[in-house]
Amino acid sequence: MAETGASPAVPSPDAALSPLARAERFVWLTARVLEQRRFAYHFLDGAGGDAAADAVETALTSYATTDGGYGYALEPDLRGPVSQPLHTGHALGVLDSIRRCGGQRVERVCRYLTSVSTPEGALPAIHPSQRGYPAAPFVPIVDDPPSELLATGPVVGLLHRNEVWHAWLFRATDFCWTAVESLEKSHPYEVQAAVAFLDGVPDRPRARAAADRLGRLVREQRLAALDPADLDAFPVQPGYAPGEHHFPHDFAKVPESLARSWFTDEEMARSLDFLARDQEADGGWPVRWRQWAPGTVMEARPIVTIQALRTLRAYGRDIG
Repeated sequence: MAETGASPAVPSPDAALSPLARAERFVWLTARVLEQRRFAYHFLDGAGGDAAADAVETALTSYATTDGGYGYALEPDLRGPVSQPLHTGHALGVLDSIRRCGGQRVERVCRYLTSVSTPEGALPAIHPSQRGYPAAPFVPIVDDPPSELLATGPVVGLLHRNEVWHAWLFRATDFCWTAVESLEKSHPYEVQAAVAFLDGVPDRPRARAAADRLGRLVREQRLAALDPADLDAFPVQPGYAPGEHHFPHDFAKVPESLARSWFTDEEMARSLDFLARDQEADGGWPVRWRQWAPGTVMEARPIVTIQALRTLRAYGRDIG
């Protein structure tokens, strides 16, 4: 019997189990209710059904705020009860993944987006209401934050993809086009935001042209680690954590993404092989960005794990 007060050993998943089975054990052991429900929706019995989607929506509602946005550390690196654009973008991504990105809930979200937009009609990364609550030290909180493609692009792309029409979208879409088409130097998270916009925006010829240009920029600036066996050849971006590389699968999360054409079949295969190998002994995938508090890492890893499994499955990899 363990000594009183001693920490119990965390059971190690059997290596013979499938990646999905190992991940399931990890999720039940560590995840918030929202990620447990999301995992069940995507991977367990009844996956994709109305009952599973209802359960995800119910869990997501606990993060909703009275102003129509989302808070309560839905995005783990921002703590506290206040709404933030990044929380709300995360919520829209969850709703999109369960095919519920529409209706009155999204109408309320659009009213919130309007209320926190910059004079350009776009979103700041962090609204100053975050001040006074814990936040990652690499997140700047300023009184008059600028418009950010990082926050605006994914939201605009998701709303367009779900055929949501709201007055807020007009200026926000114009902002995203200007931002994407004028990029000369960027970093992986901003590129991912641009891809999310381009994958959803209705003007497909213009989106393909912008994506072609962006893909050349990604390769020229070595923003994607094309060979996981030679990471020294691909610099980590300023301000990123040591080893915080981004790989082809991070940009093209599904084969249908415009970013998929940026990479050869061999490069994508190496990237997916690396992603599959990156599952850790406890069944979850690691967080590669800068870690600043134990709780935020614990909350983020199930989110990363669900995304890894969804990406592997989208490309036809056997996850069990």
